[in-house]
Amino acid sequence: MVRSVAAARPDRRREAQARLEARAEEQRRSFLRMASHELRTPLNSILGFSELIAGEIYGPVGAPEYKTYAELIRDSGRKLLVLANQVIEIARLESGSADLVARREPLDHILDDVIDGLAEEVRRRETLIHVAGQGALPEVRVDPKGARTALSALIGNGVTHGPQGGRMDITVADDGAMVLVEICDQGPGLPVADIPRLLRPFEQGENALVRRGEGAGLGLPLAAMLCREMGGALTLSPGAPSGLRVQVRLPLA
Repeated sequence: MVRSVAAARPDRRREAQARLEARAEEQRRSFLRMASHELRTPLNSILGFSELIAGEIYGPVGAPEYKTYAELIRDSGRKLLVLANQVIEIARLESGSADLVARREPLDHILDDVIDGLAEEVRRRETLIHVAGQGALPEVRVDPKGARTALSALIGNGVTHGPQGGRMDITVADDGAMVLVEICDQGPGLPVADIPRLLRPFEQGENALVRRGEGAGLGLPLAAMLCREMGGALTLSPGAPSGLRVQVRLPLA
């Protein structure tokens, strides 16, 4: 009888530990849902109303400075929304709460959506983005939103850090199991020793006092985490003769 009681104690401890872990996981998920709603809702309101004012939808705003201020509010709101989305997505991935669902998706559609979403920044930087074989790219098996988020972060990074009027080349190949997407920009490049650091959250490629690009350093690590979660991988290397070469591997559909 003593042995049976003693044997039951570890089972009760395991059950109690499992209940604690389940409760902690539900609390993490609840916090992320709350943070997502409480951050995104006011930012979307700020963006919407600032766009109405900047566009003078209901008539002139009076002094031209007000329109300029509305545009600044809109642009700052967009940056904050991108940052909030990245922080929340990294938290979800680190906690195992991302809930990515893979399905067949044409790579052409993904890249079209990503480049369209970056159109304003691409125009401002006068960047030429060339996608080799566009229109005949293979299908991949990925989470649609996750793939778009990852590639948007990578292509956007190249546009931001590339030269004014620069060029970005995107090539695609497959080996029968995986699709390799290679993104090469004409930015300042980076030493090989810096690559592991740039794949950690909140790291940036240049000294914070002199760097030209803005951002919290979340795009590259978020893209790497999403690629891994979807069964792929991301690698960085110096470009030739300059810039950054990004290689994304995604499962072939």
